[in-house]
Amino acid sequence: MRRTISSPRAPRAIGPYSQAVVTHHADDIQMLHAAGQIPIDPATGELVPGDVVAQAERVMENIAAVLAEAGMDFPDVVKTTVFLVDLADFAAMNEVYARRFREAFPARSTIQVAALPKGSRIEVEVHAVKHPPRARRAVPRGARAKVAKKAPSRKPARKSPPKRR
Repeated sequence: MRRTISSPRAPRAIGPYSQAVVTHHADDIQMLHAAGQIPIDPATGELVPGDVVAQAERVMENIAAVLAEAGMDFPDVVKTTVFLVDLADFAAMNEVYARRFREAFPARSTIQVAALPKGSRIEVEVHAVKHPPRARRAVPRGARAKVAKKAPSRKPARKSPPKRR
C-alpha cells in the first residue's frame, strides 16, 4: 500500500512528482521516500534569498513539514542526499544539518552539482522509516520474568554397546 504526502507547510511540487510517498510494509513498518527539497518559501513560492545557511534552514523547515505530514520526524530519517552547487559551502551546510540530526545520524551522501532548480545553492532529499510502537512489556520494569525450568527427559538413558575383545 502507498500513500502520497502533500504538506501545505512545504512547497508544492513544481512538476509531475509528489513531495513524498509513504509505503507500508510488514509489521506496520512505514517507509517515506521524499523528493528533494530546495529553499522555496511555501507561503510565497519563491526561492529564499541569501547564502547557503539561509537556504539550508529553509530546506530543513520544508523537510520537517513533509516528515510531520507523514507522522514522522528527523530521528526517523535513515538516509539523506545533499546536493550542493559548491562544496565550499559544505561546512556551513553541515552546521545547519547538525542542528536537526542528532545521534544516531542517518547515512548521508553529499554531491556537488553544476546547477539546481530555480538557482538554489542546496537541495536535500530524505528517506525515513517508522516502526510501530513497541508492544507493552508483559513484565513490569524491574521485575524478573520467571524462567521455566526444563523438565527432565523421560527417555531411558542409552546404554553403551558392550566392548569387544
